[in-house]
Amino acid sequence: MNIAVGSDHGGFELKVEIVNYLKGKGVSVTDFGTHSAESVDYPVYGEKVAEAVVSGAADLGIVVCGTGQGIAMAANKVKGIRAAVVADTYSAEMTRLHNNANILSLGGRVVGAGLALKIVETFISTPFEGGRHERRVDLLTSIEAKYSK
Repeated sequence: MNIAVGSDHGGFELKVEIVNYLKGKGVSVTDFGTHSAESVDYPVYGEKVAEAVVSGAADLGIVVCGTGQGIAMAANKVKGIRAAVVADTYSAEMTRLHNNANILSLGGRVVGAGLALKIVETFISTPFEGGRHERRVDLLTSIEAKYSK
């Protein structure tokens, strides 16, 4: 499994924790930056991670900004992305099981490192359930296609 990660300055410290955690578990990680706490623009990093996921270069993505909201909005602008802002393990599990989310978005100023790592583990280890949920994900794709013209 290869996980693409990216953050702005507000998520930098948590991103470093996540990268170290994943590498410690033997997971392949592609880090798209940022690589310091200097101020940068979150849309740049959300887009880079999203492009890696939709191209197949990464299986899943993880993005982090101050709240998780802005960088998720940026990632969700890329056709085929379903980025979910998550702050608890139940939501991480359900967004994979039912929504087939392919990017996890976390708030570096919202979620502590201990909880964030549990959320990451839940997200990457939970498969999409399919079945009745496939129809709903297909509807999301239809809406996306309708407005992507």
